[in-house]
Amino acid sequence: MKFVAFERTQQGTGASRRLRAANKVPGIVYGAGTPAMIELDHNALFYALKKEAFHSSILEMELSGNVQKVLLRDYQMHPWKQIILHIDFQRVDETTRLHKKVPLHFVNEENSVAVKTDKCLVNHVQTELEVECLASQLPEFITIDLGHLVKGQSIHVNELKLPAGIKAVKHGSLNPVIVSANPPREEEEAAAAAPVVAAAPAPTKAKKSEKQNKK
Repeated sequence: MKFVAFERTQQGTGASRRLRAANKVPGIVYGAGTPAMIELDHNALFYALKKEAFHSSILEMELSGNVQKVLLRDYQMHPWKQIILHIDFQRVDETTRLHKKVPLHFVNEENSVAVKTDKCLVNHVQTELEVECLASQLPEFITIDLGHLVKGQSIHVNELKLPAGIKAVKHGSLNPVIVSANPPREEEEAAAAAPVVAAAPAPTKAKKSEKQNKK
């Protein structure tokens, strides 16, 4: 994706407030050189942020006639208004190594045995995955095929077939779950409502009456 940014000469709270009043968004681009203060058109940026690729892929930023490859790193929204307050980008090249969250796209879920036959409820435990890779290898998204999912099965991070050069970042977790196929709600409710049969008490010998004891 490509977008246009403009150089920003004024800094400070007052300057940023004036920019926002003029329907502009103050920002910064850093990395691989001197940080540059920038400004962007608010409406164009607002609609760009609604696109998944703007968050997870390498972008082309045109600044002062030059095109730079950048990655969205952060942005701040107004607490209750649909207004972007500030945005940060990072310059990248083919040698830049990144940690970045990438969206997960699930396919063939409706054709799996778990859904088609066993009517399971598929729980997408995670909808994005943090990966480590070179900037040139960063995928826009990662596709997970659920066509072979069966009832009771869980797919963990270690089971994912990631593209070459892509490594999952797990932050100390051994093997987190990505998706699981849970039994239909009717089965769960039936199992929960099943009566518990108590074991019958062991028979005890009746005490002899006083008459039986007297001889």
